[in-house]
Amino acid sequence: MTDALLTVEDLTISFPSDNGPVPVVKSISLTVAREIVAVVGESGSGKSLTGRAIMGLLPCRAHVRASRMLFEGIDLQTLGPAGWNGLRGSGMGLILQDPKFSLNPAHRVGRQVEEALLLHTKLSARERKQRALDMLARVGLPDPERVYASYPAALSGGMGQRVMIAAMLINRPMLIIADEPTSALDRGLQDQVLTLLRSLTEEFGMGLLLISHDLQQVSRYADRVIVMRQGEIVERLPASELAQAQTAYTRGLWAARPSFATYGTRLPVFEDSGRPS
Repeated sequence: MTDALLTVEDLTISFPSDNGPVPVVKSISLTVAREIVAVVGESGSGKSLTGRAIMGLLPCRAHVRASRMLFEGIDLQTLGPAGWNGLRGSGMGLILQDPKFSLNPAHRVGRQVEEALLLHTKLSARERKQRALDMLARVGLPDPERVYASYPAALSGGMGQRVMIAAMLINRPMLIIADEPTSALDRGLQDQVLTLLRSLTEEFGMGLLLISHDLQQVSRYADRVIVMRQGEIVERLPASELAQAQTAYTRGLWAARPSFATYGTRLPVFEDSGRPS
């Protein structure tokens, strides 16, 4: 795609072992433009490792190689610590799944939301606070002044997740990677957060790489879907066509959705072949 914000070609991630390097992500390629691209798959499929490799957040023992990893023309494979510090929070942001582990309990919300502005802009303290209050309101938090002055422990799970989104969007990055951003929330809050992410993606003209295991949600909120299994991409398709997927593995994931219709019945279990049994 000529308008892609992110281009990844032949990405391989491996970890050392007594018997030599073990590949856990195997020569995958993807692009993200100003759209929502979902990466789905069962636990251990490599989707979260892929997101962290793009953000340069894998542990030192991980070996990452790719033919190309470009973000807005920047070669991510050449960045050192200073380059990554300049890019994270400014060009790219990461939203994790549980605010309890992502927000610092010792610091007030306002300080944490303003952090990207403090690192990447020359705004005054007054200007930073006003922008933080505006963003807290934008993500649907009531009484932004109170939230701004609160500690994370005073927030509900849904409010904490909205604070994380505000902190990631405060400096208007072009690409957000959201790794299971709603898994710690109940169904109603999950839909609210994903609706919010979609509306903000469209409003700000961003790209969103959504990592998820919930195909039902993905079908409603994403534009395109990449299905991963055992470190490989097994299918690509528009999100609206998930119910008509071609591969047995994707059809099995779709059929494994808990619902009233499947209550009390045995959900599919995948064999090594990728076919549900």
